[in-house]
Amino acid sequence: MATRGTEGARGTRSRGGATNQLSLNPCQSLKKRTGLQEPAPPVDIAPMPSFAPLPELLIEPVVRAALLEDLGRTGDLTTSCLIPPDIPARGAIVAREAGVIAGVGVAALTFRLLDPTVEFEPVVPDGGSVSAGQPVVRLRGPAGSILTGERVALNFLGRLSGVATATRRLVDAVRGTEARIVCTRKTTPGLRSLEKYAVRAGGGRNHRFGLDDGILIKDNHIAVVGSVLRAVERARERAGHMVRIQVEVDSIEQLHEALAAGADAVLLDNMTVSQLAEAVTLIARRAVTEASGGVTLDRVAAIAATGVNLISSGAITHSAPWLDVGLDLNEV
Repeated sequence: MATRGTEGARGTRSRGGATNQLSLNPCQSLKKRTGLQEPAPPVDIAPMPSFAPLPELLIEPVVRAALLEDLGRTGDLTTSCLIPPDIPARGAIVAREAGVIAGVGVAALTFRLLDPTVEFEPVVPDGGSVSAGQPVVRLRGPAGSILTGERVALNFLGRLSGVATATRRLVDAVRGTEARIVCTRKTTPGLRSLEKYAVRAGGGRNHRFGLDDGILIKDNHIAVVGSVLRAVERARERAGHMVRIQVEVDSIEQLHEALAAGADAVLLDNMTVSQLAEAVTLIARRAVTEASGGVTLDRVAAIAATGVNLISSGAITHSAPWLDVGLDLNEV
């Protein structure tokens, strides 16, 4: 079976092809020096029921950039000096702690760009739970290629699995309520699509991907424009008919203004649980309700019990601890 570099890949192996030896000759082309390959055409893979895989077109530039950053000017100097290109190896990427996996397809693409002969067999799909010591991926192929791609693959897998794990904890805490956990734009620069994918793998939902896919009127917008009503009216006049308008409010007074102005959604910022409950009652389903600020694992269930539709957390992307994963490699 051929490797498929899209997210959510499972039960696959890398495409066959000639082994690429890293060269230290700086006069050679970048492709020859680093061993990076052009990715094969992506193959459609059935996604998990709750979320779809990312198109390879989106993730390939990010993975390629990470490899180029790590390979530097001459490639993997240590491996090229120590490991002959014909030495085979096999091993596994193993979870060192319990968590939720995300980024398997990104790790697969990492090795495929370096060397299509590396066999990559996912054991746990994105969105799947693992316990400490459980294999996530099995690898087989040239030892040098596996060692060269190890750190970049583990970086992606550990980072994204950490986001998925942090998300799942909040999702589990509000299970049984109407509330849905959503992320924010507080993401690592350059990794937004991947980190938001990891949120979905953890069972969460995505808020805006960028400034261009919705209007969110925040406190500083209101300060410049002059009032909530004026801000909503101006947005309504100039935005397209498909664009929804959300207003951030931090008081019941502002909430009254937002509702009177006809906001589609309100972001209830840094309110106490009792204030959130009062706001939800006042809104009476006339607008989508989102609680934001002070969202912790200890507090999220109480926030959900107020009846809000959404609970947004920046921490699940900007502060999620990495999931500890490592490569255990043996010579064949």
